[in-house]
Order: sequence, then C-alpha cells, then structure tokens
Amino acid sequence: MTAKPRRAPRPRKQAEPSDFVPEGFYRDMVWNLRNGVMAITRDGRIAVMNEVAYRTLGVKPTSEDIGRHYSDVLKNVPDVCRIMSSAFELSHLPNRAELRLRTTGKVIGYTLSHVTDVNGNDVGATLFFKDLTRVEQLEERERLRDRLAALGEMAAAIAHEVKNPLAGIEVMAGILKRQLPDSPDAQTTLADIIKEAKMANVIVQEVLAFVRPIRLQVEDIAIADVIRDAMAMAESHSARRDVEVRVDVPEALRPIQGDPHQLRQIFTNLLINAFEALNGAGRVEISAKAIESDEETASAAEQATGPTIMVTVADSGPGIAPEVMERIFSPFFTTKPQGSGLGLAIVRKIVDAHDGRIDVSARPGGGTVFRVTLPVRSQQQFVVS
Repeated sequence: MTAKPRRAPRPRKQAEPSDFVPEGFYRDMVWNLRNGVMAITRDGRIAVMNEVAYRTLGVKPTSEDIGRHYSDVLKNVPDVCRIMSSAFELSHLPNRAELRLRTTGKVIGYTLSHVTDVNGNDVGATLFFKDLTRVEQLEERERLRDRLAALGEMAAAIAHEVKNPLAGIEVMAGILKRQLPDSPDAQTTLADIIKEAKMANVIVQEVLAFVRPIRLQVEDIAIADVIRDAMAMAESHSARRDVEVRVDVPEALRPIQGDPHQLRQIFTNLLINAFEALNGAGRVEISAKAIESDEETASAAEQATGPTIMVTVADSGPGIAPEVMERIFSPFFTTKPQGSGLGLAIVRKIVDAHDGRIDVSARPGGGTVFRVTLPVRSQQQFVVS
C-alpha cells in the first residue's frame, strides 16, 4: 500500500472560535442536526454521537458512551463497526454511499470523512448518515406500480380466461365422480383433479385480487378489533395447534381511519404465515403502540398524516434467509411448494393504499418480525393503484 501523501498545514486564522463562540455551541449544533453524526478519535474512542444517530442505529444511549471504544457501543450494529474500522485504512473514504443494516433492515445513506488537525494529521473520523428506509420504500412502491401497470391488464385477461376452463374441469370431474361410485381408483384420481382445480382457482383469484385496483371504504376502527378478528380468521384457515399467541394491543389506542376488511386481511395473512412457519409449536407475539411523527426521519406525507399506530407481529420460528428477505414482498416470489407468491405482495399493496409502511427483519434469538405502521388519519377516502 502506497504511503498516504501528507496534507499541507492549514493556515491559522487571526481569531480563534473560542474568542466569540459561546461554550457548548458546537455540541448543541451537532446534537440538533437532523442527520446522524458520530465521531471517533484516532484510537477508536467515541467523541460525538447525537440523538438521531442513536435512534437510527437502534442503540440505547448511556452516559458512559463518550470515551468508550466504538466497537463496545455499537456491538449490535456490526455493519457500522466495519465502516468505522476502515476509516484510517482507506485513502479515499466513501461519500454518499448506502448500506442496509442487517440487524434492523434499515437503509442508511452515509459519508465517512477524516478529522484533521492544523498540521494535516488525521486525528479522528466522522460518520454522517441519514435513514433512507422510507425513501427506498417509496421508490420500490413506484417501481412496483410501474411493473403492475404493464402486467395488470395482461394478467387480468389471462386469469379471466383461465377461470372458465378450471370451473369446467371441476364440474366435469364432479360428474364423473358421481357416475363411478364403485371404482376406488377413479374416485381417488377424480378427487385429486377436483382438489388441484380448486387450488388453481384460488391462485387465479389471488392474481385477480392483486392486479385489481384497491378501493378503500374508510371508517374509524379500533386496531384491537382488527387484530381480534384477524386472529379468528387466521385460526380458521391454518391450524394453530400448540402455538402460543401473546397479544399486547391496548384498547385505549385511538381509532385509525382505514378499511376494516382490508386491514383484517393484512394481519390475517401475517398470522397465517407465522402459524405455518412455526409448524404447530412456538410463540407469536402481537403488539401495538402509538408513535408520533418523527420530523427528522419522516417524509412530507408522513408528517402530514401525523401520529401513527405501529403493529408488530413476531414469531419464534426458523426465520427468513437474508437473500429471501430482500424479495419477500415481490409479486410471484414464494418459498412454499404450492404458494402463489402473492400473499405478502397483496399485504404490502394494502398497506401502501393506507399510506402506511411494512418492514420485516430478523428477530434476535431466532424468528421473524413484521412491523406495520399505519397513519391515524388517512389522507384520502380511496386509493387506486
């Protein structure tokens, strides 16, 4: 590795900042920035870490953090530790780069720069970053809408054409089944034909539901009622068996504006997936809480809608592989042998129609966590997407 060229010393100014800048000014300035800021000394000790940095990285602040090595404070954020460890090894530091945090699934945009003294020596490094998760979600939503615009009409036409032959197959197989009551082999074969035809028809219905515009019938509804109904629907569709379900949804949460039927579908699908992942044994935890709009990280639309309700559905199952998690909401992507790959895609579409967002991440200790954030007040009475 070639030696790093020495910088020319910076010229000293006649007036020093200490002559006219109030004490604590720079500390207050950094603390009130809307971006996350973290600075370390040459030996890796944290010199600065503002509130936004703690919140974005999901780290709980303590009074002893300043002066500790960054690897101790950020031990649960290994991706950022790797960035900081390269600060004094690279001659060209990353500028306006992006990173997805594996622990939380958040996407951050960051710039890493050196802190130099008056002689041009590197005495520290600073990481500036911003939570871009919402921005990426909006971009992905637009990409999804573009794909659906091209695919929607064709898929709907094909689905309608396939429905009629499937119905004919099912009816004719039923007639043959009644005409051959004394042939066990024929009965078995025809029962399989009817079963497969019904399954194919379900997939066709899901395709039609996915490409069909969502029109919301908005009303005030308590999220506790939605969760209660979704649990009953999920248990009627998928065997719960020995799965323990813990619910922490306060009845006192303020009602939200949304479509009750569509909202029930969101949580019914998430619960069915959790039951299937647990395969009859394990734990599902459902919780909800009110959160205020975060001006530092929220988009203009989120700030306009104001307070939100976050519902978390977590299971203790085997979890989802990282490469699968990146595609989990993509249409027609599935890991199930007989799945259509539209369940979670429809869930995301409904969440988008409510001006909300849905995130998925790995659960510490094993399992998967889905977080659905919905605005308390809807911006529109119906959404066509």
